[in-house]
Amino acid sequence: MRFVEPLYQQARSMWLGFIDMLPLLVVALVALLITWCVSAILTVVIRGSLKNARIRRSLRDLFISLSKVTVWIIGSLVAVTIIFPSLTPGKMLTALGLGSVAVGLAFKDIFENFFAGVLIMLRKPMRINDFVECEGVSGRVEQITVRETYLRKTDGQLVLLPNSFLFKNPVYVVTDLAVRRFDLVVGVAYSEDVDRARQVIASALEKVEGIDQQRGIEVYAREFNSSSLDFTVRWWAESEPIHMHKSRDRVVTAIKYALDEAGVEIPFPYRTLTFKDPLSLTSQRDDTPWR
Repeated sequence: MRFVEPLYQQARSMWLGFIDMLPLLVVALVALLITWCVSAILTVVIRGSLKNARIRRSLRDLFISLSKVTVWIIGSLVAVTIIFPSLTPGKMLTALGLGSVAVGLAFKDIFENFFAGVLIMLRKPMRINDFVECEGVSGRVEQITVRETYLRKTDGQLVLLPNSFLFKNPVYVVTDLAVRRFDLVVGVAYSEDVDRARQVIASALEKVEGIDQQRGIEVYAREFNSSSLDFTVRWWAESEPIHMHKSRDRVVTAIKYALDEAGVEIPFPYRTLTFKDPLSLTSQRDDTPWR
């Protein structure tokens, strides 16, 4: 029985302490209930305010989540302060500050992608269904979240790019405009007339379907290559990937037919070798009869 008495006294002390703290617990629960009500009302208000705004759904949900988290943090701090009066808001904020630094270092990449995603959503450099290219990765934008962007490649594969990757590197929005410019290098033999070859190429493009004739067709003599005189051919067509390939196919085919019909030579690469000293050649003849 000697061991029972101390346990009884300890349990009684804890029970009396709980009874003394019961009013504070009730007040803390009321504070949490008020926090829940404020969070619900704020969610309805924000959702109604952003309903007609031209903003992505994922960004709208992010604003709602951040507002709810903020309200609950404040409400929890108030409830803890009520239960433990010695724990002042200053001490709690200091502890939260130190904790946030540790969490920030541990989850650096996650927060980096998060803030990059928020900035991408706010700035709207690209839209859903845009075709983009970034550091050798290309595809159509299917979804943008706060952490990653979903790209569907032309071969059907799905690529998930971290938003920090898109934020740090150049992104080419191929379909930002309905049409885009294409370049093609065409070589003709040095024996051909430059002006005539230029005219044949330009006339061939005027008949190609799908080219934006209002933006004009450009044919410029570019450089003296090893076996040909090269022209740069420029035209405008639809920027969608499927139309890009079709347009280039039609242009190459039309130029080939036009140059062949006009008798303009498209030279094969060849190389002429010269020797400083004359070569000594010997011939050997085998008179052995065939059997």
